[in-house]
Amino acid sequence: MKQFQFNYHSTASLKKELRKIKQWCALHITSKMIFHIFSNTIDKDRISEVCKIIKTEIPEAIFMGSSTNGNILYGALSERDISIVCTVCEFPSTHAEILQYHLTNETMHSVMDDLVAKIKDRPWVKGVDMLVTIRGMSMTPFCEALQNVPEDVEIFGGGAFNSDMNDDRSCVFSSSGGYSNNGVVFLLIGGEDFHITTTHVTGWKPLGRTFHVTKADGSVLYELDGKPAYNVYFKYLNIRNDEHFFVNTLEFPFFYEHGGLNLLRAPVSSNPDGSIVMTADIEEDVVARLAYGDPLTILQSVYSSGSDIEEFQPEAVRIYSCAARRTFWGVDEISKETLPFQSIAPTSGFYTSGEFLRTNGYMNQHNVTLVVAAAREGNIDPQKETDFHYDDHEFTGKVSLITRLATFIEASTNELEKANEQLAFVAISDGLTKLYNRAEIQKRIKERLATGKPLSLIMMDIDNFKHVNDTYGHKEGDNVIIGLSDLLRNGIAERNPKASAGRWGGEEFM
Repeated sequence: MKQFQFNYHSTASLKKELRKIKQWCALHITSKMIFHIFSNTIDKDRISEVCKIIKTEIPEAIFMGSSTNGNILYGALSERDISIVCTVCEFPSTHAEILQYHLTNETMHSVMDDLVAKIKDRPWVKGVDMLVTIRGMSMTPFCEALQNVPEDVEIFGGGAFNSDMNDDRSCVFSSSGGYSNNGVVFLLIGGEDFHITTTHVTGWKPLGRTFHVTKADGSVLYELDGKPAYNVYFKYLNIRNDEHFFVNTLEFPFFYEHGGLNLLRAPVSSNPDGSIVMTADIEEDVVARLAYGDPLTILQSVYSSGSDIEEFQPEAVRIYSCAARRTFWGVDEISKETLPFQSIAPTSGFYTSGEFLRTNGYMNQHNVTLVVAAAREGNIDPQKETDFHYDDHEFTGKVSLITRLATFIEASTNELEKANEQLAFVAISDGLTKLYNRAEIQKRIKERLATGKPLSLIMMDIDNFKHVNDTYGHKEGDNVIIGLSDLLRNGIAERNPKASAGRWGGEEFM
């Protein structure tokens, strides 16, 4: 596998680069030629011109592309608005095919049914690389349908975006279906000698207190802890509900667990009723927290993932990274998390509106995540030496400040949560026995009666307890009460953990 990467400057420069590729191919055995075109502009005429030139100069090539929020070339952010990557497969056994569909909420099910059927009819498929326009759509059915693809097929991809993050317009295009503002393009690739592996990097860590998602529907998050979801951003981060809401919240997504993975969900906009539209669906009745980017954790994750990729010995690396990560790092430092992969193999990709990856059997739409796919033809060479270059010493003052402030907030939050837990326990328990107090027992009785379900009550007291206090003293009397409480507690734990016990008053128990 051989890869060529270059920026588009003009028609003449593009034709010159294509001639170089044809000259190289003339001297080598090749099987497939695949172009990826990443465009930081949605200008249909410019994109169509690039596609036309490739099709004219190398008619046997296939190509796919999308609009982006920035292109990655040779592992770094490209300064040009159109970047081109040509992957030449050298093994005759390698197969590749591009499929393109018109994608809307109405066509999604039929599109996915057709795709899954085609993949199952092509046993050589080992990887599915996809580019998709996702703004304004719930991608949950899309991801659920991809669960039906055979488990040994790696699935990954990125959501098309716009150079202006507040602009919903985006596009995908390919040699199979042309330019589309509502579409999805799939590259099916594989073969006996083709190998692919995937991973992902987050590095965003939970920040502050937890919130209970009390009301959500698809990608709309209505309430957290029974209050409008927007209140969290205004109260804790002073982010206002205006035209800058999307950009200002990108660096502070929500963090929650799904399918054994920690997922991030970033807001798109806030509605007048205080609900928030997310970039992907969020589940109801889960616990979520705000998250922040920790540079040290990010780079450590890059090192860990890069080390695994290095052992795979790829010949090409594809990166789909969220635009929020570009915003977080800034133009001067964004390449810190992508450039290390270039030391392993030629690395390219773009900044997305959402990232897709199947992990542990689950197909997930990610946000604020860096998805990595690495490919090679042939087997691993045990004699090959690699040099994964990773520099973990270049941190700015901003990085240190963010990390220290976040550590302070996390420690303070943990202390407050523990204090609140203790206060909550004190409010419902008896100080001596640590069983429920009378008020809590009465509350539980009323709640049970309100359900209409059967209820059993047992009240007991200690006979002649005054004699114990008068003869042995109140301290021994307290020990008797504590001893009986322990018997009740242990008996409930062994025989009926759903039961409740409390001190009704004095030596009386319920």
